[in-house]
Amino acid sequence: MVIKVFLASSSGSTAIKKKQQDVVAFLEALKVDYAQLDIACNEENRMWMRQNVPEEKKPANGIPLPPQIFNEESYCGDYDTFFDAKEDNSVYAFLGLPPPPGSKEAEQADKAHIVENGTHAEETNAEGNLDDSIQAHAEEEEEQEEEDLQSEEEEELRQLEEEEEAEVQEEEEAE
Repeated sequence: MVIKVFLASSSGSTAIKKKQQDVVAFLEALKVDYAQLDIACNEENRMWMRQNVPEEKKPANGIPLPPQIFNEESYCGDYDTFFDAKEDNSVYAFLGLPPPPGSKEAEQADKAHIVENGTHAEETNAEGNLDDSIQAHAEEEEEQEEEDLQSEEEEELRQLEEEEEAEVQEEEEAE
């Protein structure tokens, strides 16, 4: 899979030039295989880019500005979405590429595999269900929590009753 970065080699905008340089430099630093496609010198590239940026991603005037990033034919985003992905350590996901082992993004992906109830993926069987021993342990913990909560409620109720009795006795003694 080749990442396609649509750029304008002869842009008069300093902001666009800086954004293009930022994207290219970051992809090079990550050693991502990419191709630079110039929309300033190649009408086919310009038309392809304009036609393949989704309508909801185009600016009000309908003409997307470079840099625009694609994974082959699949639209990834513009500079702003690239920048957000960079800030979130999710550039590989943004590009539709698997993160390399040991990268921050790979570590985040591993954490995302934790099952909702706090168990790890390796604690599940082939069907994605918790192994029986782990399931039994989780049920025991849940029962213990319920018992503890019930004991706390009973203790609070007993204390309230004692306080009420003490108040009644004080009132009787005062009379």
